Amino acid sequence: MPSNEPTPPVTRQRADAVRNRARVLAAAEEVFDRSGPTASTAEIARVAGVGVGTVFRHFPTKRELLSAIVKDRWVRVAELAEGLNEGDDPEAFFTFFGDLVAVAAGRKSVVDALALEGVDLSVDKPIGSLQAMITPLLDRAKEAGRVRRDVEAPEVMALLVGTCQAALSAGWSAELRDRTTKIIFDGLRSVG
Repeated sequence: MPSNEPTPPVTRQRADAVRNRARVLAAAEEVFDRSGPTASTAEIARVAGVGVGTVFRHFPTKRELLSAIVKDRWVRVAELAEGLNEGDDPEAFFTFFGDLVAVAAGRKSVVDALALEGVDLSVDKPIGSLQAMITPLLDRAKEAGRVRRDVEAPEVMALLVGTCQAALSAGWSAELRDRTTKIIFDGLRSVG
């Protein structure tokens, strides 16, 4: 039975509010990466070029801010995968794998901050999403002869998750990350 009540109007954020939110998120990533899990809201506001009230208006708690950072990162990972999947580069699989390890290596402070805030850091759902992103890239690389035919998605996910976790936990340098991914990629590549 249809309702006679009017549909409430859709409210849109003002353009400056959207820009401020994005600036706060970018500043928070930078400040957490530099200062660690105890980074202050005042420092985030200063780096973003906004008042502390603007930070709290968008993110009333540190937990909400950290969760938004993680969500924003997943959006960027999904966009990267989508862009690579739209192309036809058989090396895109290696690009995606390497980029994810690089992101993990540089984000220890955000994960530490989330843990301090008591945020559940279980990885079941993200891993399922990640496998859906990487499988088409893996299939294309195998079809092009860039990856060994006997390599399947579960092995790739084990390598990827393990490598990202190690890079995250130890805060790998770029040199260590590059050497490690080269060894992994050499093991995955087709010979011949």
